[in-house]
Amino acid sequence: MTSPNFEKVYQNITELIAKQPDDLLLRICELLKTEIYHYDWVGFYILEKGKNELVLGPFAGKPTQHTNIAVGKGICGQVAQSGQTMVVQDVTQVENYISCGLEVQSEIVVPVLSNGVFVAELDIDSHSPAPFTDKDREFLENICRLLVSCF
Repeated sequence: MTSPNFEKVYQNITELIAKQPDDLLLRICELLKTEIYHYDWVGFYILEKGKNELVLGPFAGKPTQHTNIAVGKGICGQVAQSGQTMVVQDVTQVENYISCGLEVQSEIVVPVLSNGVFVAELDIDSHSPAPFTDKDREFLENICRLLVSCF
C-alpha cells in the first residue's frame, strides 16, 4: 500500500472544476474513491433549506438507505450543526453513529461553508481502521473550499 498522492488528485480536481461538467460532484466522488485507497464510499450531503435536513447528493460506492439525515443526528448531522470537520477513526465509539454498513470502520466528514454558513458536506467512509491523517483532513478541506460555488 503506497501513500496517497494528494497533490496529483487535487490537481485533477482543480482541472475538473475548471471544465465545469454537469456531473462535476459525481466525478469528484468517483475520482476520490478510485485514487485514494482508504476512501471506500464518497458522497455529498446537501442542506435542504427550511427543513433542517441533509439530502444525499452525488456519491460513489454502495447505495445507502440514508438519503435524508436530520441536522444534529449522526456524524453527518453533527458536522452540519457545528460547521466543523469531524474525523472518527472508530465509528463504534460514536454514540449516535448512523451505520451505512458493517464494513465501515471510520469516517471523515468535511463541511462546505459559504461565507461561514453550512451548505453541504463531503462524507467519506473507510473500511480501514483509523486511516485518516492530518493530510486527509487538509486535502479534503481544501477541496471543499473549491466547491463552494457548486451549492
